[in-house]
Amino acid sequence: MEELTLDLDIPRQPEDGVGRAATAEETQPQVTALEEGQIVDYITGEAIKETEKEKVRQRIARALVHEHGIDPADMARDFRVTVSEEGAKRKRTKSADIAVFDSGAPHTTANLCRVVICKPEPKGKGKNVVKLREPGQARDDLEALQELMGNEDRPLCVDGMWTDGVDFFFLKKVVSDFGADFEDRSDWAVADGTTGSRTVASHQRLRRAEPERLKTAFRRCHNYIHGNEGMPKDAAFWQFLYLLFSKMYDERVSRGTGHGRFRTGLKEMFEADGRAAISARVRELFEDVKREYKDVFKPTDEITLSDRALAFIVSEIAPYDLSGTDVDAKGIAYQELVGTNLRGDRGQYFTPRGAVNLMVEILDPQEDETVLDPTCGTGGFLQATLKHLHDTWKKQAGTFGFPDTDEERERYRDRLKEYADKHLMGADFDPFLVRATTMAIMTLAETTGNVFHMDSLGFPRGHLPGVEKAKEKIPLGKKVHVLLTNPPFGADIPVSDESVLGSFRDGIAKSWGRNKETGEIEESLISKPGSMAPEQLFIQRAIEWVKPSGRIGIVLPNGILSNPGPSDEAIRRYILEHCWVLGSIELPVETFVVDANVNILTTLLFLKRKTDQEVRNHRLGTEKEYPVFMAVAEKVGFDRRGNDLYKREPDGKIVVETSVEQERLRIRGKQVVRPLRRSKPVIDNDLPVIAEKYREFRTKYPEPGADPRKGTEASA
Repeated sequence: MEELTLDLDIPRQPEDGVGRAATAEETQPQVTALEEGQIVDYITGEAIKETEKEKVRQRIARALVHEHGIDPADMARDFRVTVSEEGAKRKRTKSADIAVFDSGAPHTTANLCRVVICKPEPKGKGKNVVKLREPGQARDDLEALQELMGNEDRPLCVDGMWTDGVDFFFLKKVVSDFGADFEDRSDWAVADGTTGSRTVASHQRLRRAEPERLKTAFRRCHNYIHGNEGMPKDAAFWQFLYLLFSKMYDERVSRGTGHGRFRTGLKEMFEADGRAAISARVRELFEDVKREYKDVFKPTDEITLSDRALAFIVSEIAPYDLSGTDVDAKGIAYQELVGTNLRGDRGQYFTPRGAVNLMVEILDPQEDETVLDPTCGTGGFLQATLKHLHDTWKKQAGTFGFPDTDEERERYRDRLKEYADKHLMGADFDPFLVRATTMAIMTLAETTGNVFHMDSLGFPRGHLPGVEKAKEKIPLGKKVHVLLTNPPFGADIPVSDESVLGSFRDGIAKSWGRNKETGEIEESLISKPGSMAPEQLFIQRAIEWVKPSGRIGIVLPNGILSNPGPSDEAIRRYILEHCWVLGSIELPVETFVVDANVNILTTLLFLKRKTDQEVRNHRLGTEKEYPVFMAVAEKVGFDRRGNDLYKREPDGKIVVETSVEQERLRIRGKQVVRPLRRSKPVIDNDLPVIAEKYREFRTKYPEPGADPRKGTEASA
């Protein structure tokens, strides 16, 4: 396939046929601020009112560019089309909410190729929708779509879509000597500069997923199972993951052949025999998956969905090229689905993505470093590490911001797989979270990685099945370079098992009081605590787990770092004795209100384990003072209800910035990389600013302590 890289200007003829119309980029106004309730239109670049219908239209317009390769200059909003009244001679006009024209052609009815009808998202549906409509239930909506598409008098307009952001219906117009027929389809084909239709869906090119559309597709699949198969949400979740794993496995084993098993013919899903054929292919595929990943799946795992439900899910996710989709897009979609279905009951508060990304960016794991999350939950830190490496490689190559080429995609995929196999480690007490994290790594790196089912506080002892492998892969203090974790919090889930507490008696698990005369804290020699909060013990375990000079990022409740009591002060002294403090970032309460529904103030604490000599220097009082990075985040991009928080001008208007996104489009049959300039509101989020300030701080003040890469001596 020939590929070009250029800033493409496509000449347009105005509808009167005189002169050249300006390109979309030339005519887009530079929006600098928005009134309350306004957004920037993705098609025109103009400020428009944000309505519920407009939210749907904007998501669809973005997906048409990112997923289907349609040039935004070939789109128009509210395009008027003349339609004939059935059984009458008079005509009237109707609007296509989004009209797509033949590539590079004037925006006229004669050049109309595709039309979209958008409706507001139904109230009460969204994330919680459980019942999706079948085409038969949407007959009136589809008739309205047929009117816009026209009959044989409008031969180019062959594709139509109706959506309310939750339900999606697609029509393909087939014109013959006997008139026009409208066939139900499961999706649109990727734009290829032609209007010709294909006869087998598997022959269509798969498309890269856009994050919002992929989230919607994942949610629709899960909700279809939950709402139509009578399954509880958690059972529906696992059934969907079985199929998602099968899809990714099928992409890998069929790569280059062009004919996998996870597919649907254009009409298969609408006929009983066709649905049965889809079901047979995919069930056979899942048996191969179980054999390939016998450490992840049990022999008793099975797909229990009806043929109808299975065909629906295949039709939803088969068009996506998951191996070629951006790492972050897959991570966002997967994490949202997992987070809403696998909430823990042992103090597990799943870490918001902004905090996760900040922690990974600050610790900056390298390709030859082993990363561990000993309380991995759904795998957020491990996924973010893979994304960080991918972004680092692209920055080094000077291609950050550009979509991966086919060659880059294959090369980076192999590097991520090798890294995940050798260096990416996770552990959790909950077997369901272990499976969920394993599958998350598979979605990003095409390998299951190393996720151990075990109690990290009890390690290296314990009866759970992951302990023995973990002893080999991640022995305490030997192999882990970077540890990232958000341990379970709370006095309501205390650790009281002496077989666990005994490992911490020489460190944190002691009773402390305050000397009445000196006011100094002192250890009680006659008592010891019978229980401790898990986050206290995880501080010591994190320090023990990393190698000397290894780096730690840990989420802690503020009390440990600020309470005046002797026990908390003793923990702080333990940290200072055994670690260099790299940084401390306090988060606002909103951080965990939305994702965990808890009001808790937290701090991100960054540490570097001292060498034995550095510990001795501290005890001798010969350690030199060193600067510590400290920050307080006031805004994290959303409010307590989860609504986006935007930066504002002094007069209250929302601040808008213009960015350039490099997109790979298919223009007139050729792959073209072109910059798409887009204006969008600026999210009010302190975390990216803090990351930048930390980098500046480290430029001026290098990390304290020994640098194992340079072989430097410990600080005196």
